[in-house]
Amino acid sequence: MQLFYNLGIAIFGLGARLWSLFNERAALLVKGRSGAWQQLNSIDLSGSVIWVHCASLGEFEQGRPLIEAIRATKPDYKIVLSFFSPSGYEVRKNYDKADAVVYLPADTRRNARRFIQLIHPEKVFFIKYEYWFHYFKTLSEAGIPLYSVSSIFRPSQIFFKWYGGWFRKILRHVTQFYVQDQTSSKLLNSIGIHNHVVAGDTRFDRVAAIAKNAAELPVVAEFSQGAKVLVAGSSWPPDESILAGYINSAPVNVKFIIAPHEVHEGHISELIQKFKVPVCRYSQINGTIPVEARVLIIDTIGVLSAIYRYGSVAYIGGGFGKGIHNTLEAATYGIPVIFGPNHKKFKEALDLIAAGAGFNINTGDDFDKIMSKLWSNDPSTSLLETSGRAAGNYVQSMCGATPLIMKDLFR
Repeated sequence: MQLFYNLGIAIFGLGARLWSLFNERAALLVKGRSGAWQQLNSIDLSGSVIWVHCASLGEFEQGRPLIEAIRATKPDYKIVLSFFSPSGYEVRKNYDKADAVVYLPADTRRNARRFIQLIHPEKVFFIKYEYWFHYFKTLSEAGIPLYSVSSIFRPSQIFFKWYGGWFRKILRHVTQFYVQDQTSSKLLNSIGIHNHVVAGDTRFDRVAAIAKNAAELPVVAEFSQGAKVLVAGSSWPPDESILAGYINSAPVNVKFIIAPHEVHEGHISELIQKFKVPVCRYSQINGTIPVEARVLIIDTIGVLSAIYRYGSVAYIGGGFGKGIHNTLEAATYGIPVIFGPNHKKFKEALDLIAAGAGFNINTGDDFDKIMSKLWSNDPSTSLLETSGRAAGNYVQSMCGATPLIMKDLFR
């Protein structure tokens, strides 16, 4: 199995190089991996080093509370932050709480030994996913503690299949798992792994901190004033078609803020064409927003988490594609969230539905119906108020994973 694993890593690397000739993301990955060694050699990593690895941007948001807690309480430590995906690295390559931000070189025995000898970490944190055989084995052989943070497991994963014995060996190199829920704890117990603690998800600490310190956005505040507002975050074309169908016939006292996942000019132009009501673009507002504007398109990145504060309801994109985006960034402000059918792998989405704070749709008709219920003025139902309160209470009840982990690891 190890031979097949090594072959798979080699094939992926070769495929990435070939694909990089035609694809920008693949080119960034190939260039970033090869440049990681030079980056690390140019930085003074003497003293105590913490290594935090995140697959992508979502995992970074989970690891961020831990990184910032370490930086605040252990300022003498140096922090190396690594990413697998360009979508994480390219957004956070200038993150100021880390001493070095790099791509993780391919998981080969040689790379793992070289990387670990170069940064000589005292502790290592892998966030949620990512289980790399050679890196884990090399850390174990060197006696360096490895912690899996906010990890979550499902019965469908290969670790819990009858043919998953070799992959279970990877998990046995982990010093301690800080899992999100009891289901993950039971699954690890079922394969004889008992070094785990149910700590929860550090993302809750992150989104609570975002809400507490969210920046004021005067343009968005002006647009939203006195209106019911739906904020659609990280939308994709299937989401936008459903939204446009509703927006074009929505009550005049309702406004819409749409922050699409893709903000390049081509997509923004296509999005604007879907609407029959007045639209304005965030980047083109110079002074006062047109009074007649009903839709505000956020054609820049980095402000979505603060924009949710101006919403009455949130729609989270991605549910008609690979999977929904971050529901917690909206729920932390105490507003109900709506999302598409591909949400079943996301524990927080299932929890929000169970709490009466999240709503799943499959069609445009489903969306129209739930919006009608949320906007209802009937005080006997008041779904908007009760579901929003449930969302805020859910996030607050789940906070605390970061201080628990910090207390456990830095006594």
